[in-house]
Amino acid sequence: MSFKVEFIPDAATDYKKLDGSIRILVNKKIKELSEKPFLGEELGHKHNIDLTGFYKIYTAKKSYRIVYRLLSPEKIEIIEIWGIGKREKEEIYKLIGKRISELGL
Repeated sequence: MSFKVEFIPDAATDYKKLDGSIRILVNKKIKELSEKPFLGEELGHKHNIDLTGFYKIYTAKKSYRIVYRLLSPEKIEIIEIWGIGKREKEEIYKLIGKRISELGL
């Protein structure tokens, strides 16, 4: 069974900024995620940012993280991508925290 994967608008921008070779690897990981939504590792509090309910998966030899959440985790309807970014200095978590704050979640 394949689940629907959607990008929030900011994550779509992240995706468009990726180099073509990285985008291919991200596409493969997202395809895999659409088949196995619990593939990623659950996040909790990271660097004073509450990311409870979000998951992370790695791609490109663990140099990029994809952060996502499951809408209606009891009965998965949509896998929502919140960000794609380099693994450097936990920057992706700060970016997701900012996006959560902006949306008032």
